Amino acid sequence: MYTIQANPSGTRSLEISEENLATIEKYGLFRHLIDSNGIVDESVLDKLRLNIRSLIASQEEDSKDLLDLCIDVIYHNNMKAFGLQQLIKLYLEWFSKQEPVEEE
Repeated sequence: MYTIQANPSGTRSLEISEENLATIEKYGLFRHLIDSNGIVDESVLDKLRLNIRSLIASQEEDSKDLLDLCIDVIYHNNMKAFGLQQLIKLYLEWFSKQEPVEEE
């Protein structure tokens, strides 16, 4: 379990699980999310929320992992642009530590 800071003053935080990070990786939720300017603002958070909504709507099988991510993180009351920026940093750090899977 990881904890990220959700606002600049540090008074709010979010708990992020390994499963949440694995779901982000599974669906490639951060790919092509941020514009070339590299700024994470509320419009980027809105774009992520719309992308996830679209994924859930188009899923034919169970999408419990996406729903859990939404409830626990993306639609959490404390999630704002600053929190998303911290989540992206955590994800990149987590992803770099994953062992590469060898393809056969």
